[in-house]
Amino acid sequence: MLYEMQVKGLALDPVTNIPIIILKGSKEAKSLPIWIGIFEANAIVTEMEKLAPARPMTHDLLKNVIGGLGAQVARVVVTDLIDNTFYANIELTLDGKTICIDSRPSDAIAVALRVEAPIYVDEEVLVKAQKMDMSREENELDKLKNWLKNSKPEDFGKYKM
Repeated sequence: MLYEMQVKGLALDPVTNIPIIILKGSKEAKSLPIWIGIFEANAIVTEMEKLAPARPMTHDLLKNVIGGLGAQVARVVVTDLIDNTFYANIELTLDGKTICIDSRPSDAIAVALRVEAPIYVDEEVLVKAQKMDMSREENELDKLKNWLKNSKPEDFGKYKM
């Protein structure tokens, strides 16, 4: 099952300072954070704020090429999550045929925003992402427990209680 989602905003990961795009379902309470590159975040923010660069950027170029060929972006689908990497397709229609173009989700979303195409996320991606978040939290908790278990008072410096 596919869930239609919208870009609700961008944030910075407080630990790594890596941009995160937040997708949120319109009718469902589901959301999906996707860590993206700084250049892709800039391309997404530029379109969200409707800022026009002096010359076409890469995603503007893609929009122009797709339109110039007579194709349309039907939708963008975040299709999978494998080894902490998200996958997506840009689905084009041309002469009544559907053409799927493999893409990074951030690039697909940047294009979708420019052509006002819907963004979908496969339900399985949402399930995998939730498990990934839980395993990340468990892994961090395990690291903290091990560190506390193996630490000595002198590891805490000059402060005493």
